[in-house]
Amino acid sequence: MAMPHAGSGELIPIRPLGVDLPQHRTRALVKTARLELVRLVLLAGKSLPSHQVPGDITLQCLEGAVMLSLGAHTQPLRAGELVYLAGGTAHSLLALEDTSLLVTMVLGSGASAGTD
Repeated sequence: MAMPHAGSGELIPIRPLGVDLPQHRTRALVKTARLELVRLVLLAGKSLPSHQVPGDITLQCLEGAVMLSLGAHTQPLRAGELVYLAGGTAHSLLALEDTSLLVTMVLGSGASAGTD
């Protein structure tokens, strides 16, 4: 049975999962026509191959650590850190330890405003 997405005004717990993290799976938390929030769970040594999404995204590390690769550039992303990626930015992840991240994606037309 699919887990329901949260509705408008509904509280969503995103605190660290701690020792229970290995029993959890990646889960979509919210999805609308313009926005999607996902709790991404990666166990140590697991990876997400290089990919890109059309809209802007943020990756917020809730616990653990991953190596974030942006082409030839790599950098660790640790608990308490957040990174913004413009739409179309190719990226990959390698879990350095059991990790959960909050991924926020802007969907739909005009997803990447590109303004600074």
